[in-house]
This record gives sequence, structure tokens and C-alpha cells, in this order.
Amino acid sequence: MKVNQIMRQPVISMHEEDTLEEAARVMLENNLRGVPVVNSEGKISGFLTVSDFLAKEKHVPFSRFSALQLFGKWLDREGLEKIYVAARTIPIKQVMRTKVFSVMEEDSVEKVVELMVDHDLNRIPVLRDGVPVGIVARFDLLRMMVQKTESES
Repeated sequence: MKVNQIMRQPVISMHEEDTLEEAARVMLENNLRGVPVVNSEGKISGFLTVSDFLAKEKHVPFSRFSALQLFGKWLDREGLEKIYVAARTIPIKQVMRTKVFSVMEEDSVEKVVELMVDHDLNRIPVLRDGVPVGIVARFDLLRMMVQKTESES
């Protein structure tokens, strides 16, 4: 089975200059857990997920100390709300993941599964000439299984 048979389209993407607030709004309005990010030419330049909006534990260089960091800023007890307020104007490109694993429309579903397993991914953008044209999420693999079962009965 080919990727184009299970991918969701059209894909909703964000521009790398859009703000995190704009991205959060689009993701919430469309019930999305992640979106491809494109540059001025419309080609993929990154990927933004819900987990990119959450604090992550970071280690202080040359120390055993670690603390929470959000959007590149260290958190203290009172700082979380201030950082989220300030984040409204941060461009997506400052937070997005730039290492993007992707597939082409004619690739096999097996390739999607291998990438998801090997790199612990929940969704993979589908590209045509570097431009996102669809997306495959783990959920789509469940749908594929059910559709196959229904067509066999």
C-alpha cells in the first residue's frame, strides 16, 4: 500500500515566521497535535508539535544541575505564566524541530512505519517537491487496519 492511499489531505501547515500564538490557535481549532512548518517558498523547514509547547528538563553545562526550560528560557516558580505570555510573539522558527523525517506520496506504508518506530514519531509529513501535501499519523495506520478488515468481510 502507498502513502497516498492513507495520508490525510489537505495538510494544514504554518509559516516559520508565524507566532507560537498563531500556531497554538490553528492547532486548537483544527484538533492537531503537530503541523509542518514551511519557509517563504512553501517548502518544509521544520515541524511543530504540542510537546514543543511544554517545558523540558535541561542540564546546565558542566554541572549536575538540571532545571525546566521552555522556549529557551529557564523556568522559576513564578516564571511560567510570564514566559507563556511572552511566547505569543515568538516566531515558530525559534522553537520548531528542524530535523524533519518525511515521505513521498508513492512511498510504501512500510517506510512510514519504519520511520515512526525508529525515530519515535507520531506523525510524518508527506512531501511533493519539498512541499507538504499530506500527513500520516499513527491514527491513520489504525484506520488502514480497520478499512482492510471491513473490505475483507
